[in-house]
Amino acid sequence: MRSRRTSRAMGVAAVALLALSACAANTGTETPEETAEGEGTGGNIRIAEVNAFSSFNASSSEGNVDINGVIAYSTHSGFNYIDNDLEVVENEDFGSMEVLSEDPLSVRYTVNEGVNWSDGEPVDGGDLLLQWAIESGYFNDAVTDDAGEVTSGTTYFDYAGDTTGLALTELPEIGDDGRSITLNYSVPFADYQVAFGLMNEGGLDTPAHVLADKGGLTDEDALIELIRTEPAGDPENPVERPELKAVADFWNTGFDTKSLPDDPTLFLSNGPFIASAVTPDQSMTLTRNPDYDWGPMPKVDEITVRYIGEAPAQVQALQNGEVDIIAPQASADTAEQLEALEGVTVVRGNELSYDHLDLNFSGVFAEESVREAFMKTVPRQQLVDSIIKKLNPDAEPVDSQLFLQDQEPYEESAANNGSEAYAEVDIEGAKELLDGATPEVRIMYNRDNPNRLNSYTLIAESASQAGFKVVDGGLGASDWSAALGNGTYDAAVFGWISSGVGVSNVPQIFKSGNGSNFNGFSSSEADELMEELVVETDPDAQNDLQVQIDKLIWDSKYGLPLYQVPGMNAHSDNVSGVEYMPNLTGVWWNFWDWQIAQ
Repeated sequence: MRSRRTSRAMGVAAVALLALSACAANTGTETPEETAEGEGTGGNIRIAEVNAFSSFNASSSEGNVDINGVIAYSTHSGFNYIDNDLEVVENEDFGSMEVLSEDPLSVRYTVNEGVNWSDGEPVDGGDLLLQWAIESGYFNDAVTDDAGEVTSGTTYFDYAGDTTGLALTELPEIGDDGRSITLNYSVPFADYQVAFGLMNEGGLDTPAHVLADKGGLTDEDALIELIRTEPAGDPENPVERPELKAVADFWNTGFDTKSLPDDPTLFLSNGPFIASAVTPDQSMTLTRNPDYDWGPMPKVDEITVRYIGEAPAQVQALQNGEVDIIAPQASADTAEQLEALEGVTVVRGNELSYDHLDLNFSGVFAEESVREAFMKTVPRQQLVDSIIKKLNPDAEPVDSQLFLQDQEPYEESAANNGSEAYAEVDIEGAKELLDGATPEVRIMYNRDNPNRLNSYTLIAESASQAGFKVVDGGLGASDWSAALGNGTYDAAVFGWISSGVGVSNVPQIFKSGNGSNFNGFSSSEADELMEELVVETDPDAQNDLQVQIDKLIWDSKYGLPLYQVPGMNAHSDNVSGVEYMPNLTGVWWNFWDWQIAQ
């Protein structure tokens, strides 16, 4: 799973091999002359990423991909971040998050004086107010049908996370200092600590003064006034809001790009690094923000990100000294190749991530019986045996949509959700449900990702035995995420990866009409349980609610979880400070500690 805790769609994809030779880089091994206290070692560290960058807005439904998220993480700041013990760490140099009252819950967020965007404009209360408007869904008045299609009204900001939590707050006022807002909740909210301004989710990533300009307003004050005076969205009485829609439309798509825009306001930073160069589908360069001093201080001057999807190519690049850090898709072959290299440190573990097959609740799969038939054909055990088992001999198919196998409620949920019906392939059962029909099913996946290609191939072969006509809908590394939810396919194979804290990822993915609910699943009973979940603060009660929700998802014939993704990263011994992290920020979680070895 990936949310606010925004779960991010995980691509683990491949760019064409020509990316390997397209950009030669500094080896990053030169020892600089003496540097001042706190300035670190300087130099350039090169890291290989499997996905290709596609947006400077990682919070939108379309931009919510792991690579966009880590770029946002390294170029933006926030009130706290999650460390690799999955603990929330406050960033007091950026600002403060003060609980004024626990009942009713009231939290004041204040940005410290001197925290600026890279164009010199201060990060202020207008930025906080805009972030709240986006993440609360305050203006949304859209009504959706059972398939998740909008039948009336508008979803303004196409936010990838769940809006339920911040929707519990009233319209906040900007403080007299101009740098703060106070969020007053109507009821307790389980994830309040990570619901707003979390660095791991890009922190404060949208400059209000830029969005005002791009949305056709005169200045930031005009945007603040628009937010303050437009009434809250009312699905029973939707109204047209052209000024707000122009602002929201730009937020939704205006930051999407595979190259570095000519307009620098489209990639402003308020964090440690600033994007300084991009070669589309090949690489990106991040350069230290010279004004930044409001958070963990990086020790290097540049980070070069190269998009190398195939694990063997990443290993080769590390061996050749072309990159310093890699986090390839884990496999037994990759592990063996890395362990054989000298001067390389390898770290392995399980990610908070799983691959899954989702079936659309429309088109060929509108009928539950057809979804059930397809699920009966999926060779989950074969997928685990051929893709994962060599790396993790104890690996088994995942039997829950909400829990991973090392989480306490997993066994209880798996025993009660009906997953045992899909433990083995049942071609005859599928044929019986189809009753002679031969439905055509287009499966979308990242064709540059070897594991996803293998999954597609094995699923297609098995489904064809029951009479399904499977069409290859695979897309390239930088295109697959934009296709999610666009109606051009019937089923999708991809992954979710979570921050590891909170429960807001559940409604983000499974609540009716939410931005990451790509296949149109809708259950009023599940929606009610999810609304209870986000205001429940007792961990045991949260687990009980999730067990109930998990069963409803399986009962709907939603699709199938496949396997938990094993994690692996490696780095040259010429760099230090690299530590394993199982969540969505991965190896980037402490990028400020990376340095060239002395």
